[in-house]
Amino acid sequence: MTGFATTRRGLLMAGGAVLALGALPRGLRAQEPLKVAGVYTVPVEQQWVSRIHKAAEAAKAAGRVDYSFTENVANTDYPRVLREYAESGVKLIVGEIFGVEQEAREVAADYPDVAFLMGSSLPADESVPNLAVFDNYIQDAAYLTGIIAGAMSKGNIGMVGGFPIPEVNRLMNAFMAGAREVNPGVTFQVSFIGSWFDPPKAKETAFAMIENGADLLYAERFGVSDAAKERGVLAIGNVIDTQADYPETVVASALWHFEPTFDKAVAAVQDGSFAAADYGVYSFMKEGGSSLAPLGTFEGKVPEAAMKLVAEREAAIKAGSFTVGIDDNEPKSS
Repeated sequence: MTGFATTRRGLLMAGGAVLALGALPRGLRAQEPLKVAGVYTVPVEQQWVSRIHKAAEAAKAAGRVDYSFTENVANTDYPRVLREYAESGVKLIVGEIFGVEQEAREVAADYPDVAFLMGSSLPADESVPNLAVFDNYIQDAAYLTGIIAGAMSKGNIGMVGGFPIPEVNRLMNAFMAGAREVNPGVTFQVSFIGSWFDPPKAKETAFAMIENGADLLYAERFGVSDAAKERGVLAIGNVIDTQADYPETVVASALWHFEPTFDKAVAAVQDGSFAAADYGVYSFMKEGGSSLAPLGTFEGKVPEAAMKLVAEREAAIKAGSFTVGIDDNEPKSS
């Protein structure tokens, strides 16, 4: 009898707990993982997309989201894939719509209960309240790598980019400003390969710059550091840290951390506050969205005066007393 009474009491207590949980406000209950999908036009290994993918995978590992993705989606197929995910019950879709701006916004308008967080060159539009935009505003870190580059180069820097769109231009311009601060007479060779992922073309473009006197390369695209390594010149990385693959070549890198952007969007969807907004601000250094990679194998090899300036500027950027200019104009060779 005692055992039965104890069991019965336990059941009643458990039942009461369930009832009590059901009476809790929604915000106080443990939330189920948010269904999130990523739609990417390039492989998830590509620099820019890899940072989005990394942040989503981290949230998945923590149990906060249920994340799936599709990579290598052609622009012509992009709206269809967006619709398929929206129809499947996904609550947040993240991706990049630089080549399908209008089409993606039309899809978002058809699915007002789905949140879209999209890399875009255009501003958020309140007429499509469920589509927010972002971009990798990591000009702070790019500027700091420019200071290092200006100190390490003899005065001829090659820069290879994908397309001359704002999210690329602003990083190049910030890098150039940093280089000029320590070396006012530095010259730049600037070229765009017309692709987000064509390492062979980027490599050949870099080779041409080296033959034209460049002794340091800005590797906005994959393939540039390979050229630098083969020809014995230095390189500056972008978005990800590749020094482990090029220990004698890549001096420094401007890193993008998408976690602040992704986490803000997930929280907004969960609490019902997601709206048309520019999430690009969460890429700023003071928000934890960008940083300067450790010098690693180049520790102690960059002139001391340059590193002192880097430390001063980094502290000022984080404190808000120094602002790196955002210049979206296409950079030109000098």
